[in-house]
Amino acid sequence: MWSWATSFEVRRAHGLVLLLLACLPCGLSAQQTLTQDEALRLAFPPPLTIERRSAFLDDAQLAAARELAGVEIEQRVVTHYVGLRDGIAVGVAYFDAHRVRTLPETLMLVVDSTGRLVRIEVLRFAEPPEYRPPEGWLKQFQGRALGAEPSVRRGIVDMTGATLTSRAVSNAARRVLALHRILRPTEPR
Repeated sequence: MWSWATSFEVRRAHGLVLLLLACLPCGLSAQQTLTQDEALRLAFPPPLTIERRSAFLDDAQLAAARELAGVEIEQRVVTHYVGLRDGIAVGVAYFDAHRVRTLPETLMLVVDSTGRLVRIEVLRFAEPPEYRPPEGWLKQFQGRALGAEPSVRRGIVDMTGATLTSRAVSNAARRVLALHRILRPTEPR
């Protein structure tokens, strides 16, 4: 009897350890994967410098951005980070926080001086990990400009089984590209 109880206890303990290990990656992947500073350094590595700027949209600018994006834009204050090489803007990073289904996602979207997306990084994704956009899927946004292109079914292939994530990323790209066109942060001041 003792050997059976020991064996049972070992199996139960082993099962609990496996359960905890299985849950651990899920919890970690739902948390922040990059800090804002880490993401900015990926976008604008030294010797580039980064300048934090804030823009305050008036009613006309907000309406124009909404029309260009074709999706809702709520924020009137747009904080963005300009990457500078010898004082000349080479790109701009925006952080877009939104809900995918019921939980938050935060993306860093980087736009070059020609108004094209060059990078998207996932900083936070709280939905189940199987719905997280893979790096390969995000790469299809590279080189896209504002227009019909950066939207699902019009240039962006939908993620099978993660339609809400596909739409959330596509809408974020459209918002950022529209705000970038309105703000023109890479033009000399």
